[in-house]
Amino acid sequence: MLALLKIALSSILIWAASEAGKRGGTLGALLVSLPLTSILTLSWIFFETRDPERIASMSTEILWFLAPSSVLFVALPLLLRKGIGFPIAMGIGILLTALSYSFLFKIRS
Repeated sequence: MLALLKIALSSILIWAASEAGKRGGTLGALLVSLPLTSILTLSWIFFETRDPERIASMSTEILWFLAPSSVLFVALPLLLRKGIGFPIAMGIGILLTALSYSFLFKIRS
């Protein structure tokens, strides 16, 4: 039952952000930029484990991964404004993001 609640709530949030994005960029961007996934995930883990140290550790790990995640949001608009089509721009953005994650793993090991 809890799994269905998680799926339903996550789906509703993604749907709401998508719908808001179609109507105007700002509200959709705000919804997507909020750390809703992190908040939900941390909440589910806490309610299931009651382990504050696990939540603290995961929160720190999330913080480390913010920088590589941001690469997509820097690269994508730059590429699109240069006239590169969406599929190619998204692919390049994803590749650059993957390389950023790879670099992060390398420096953290």
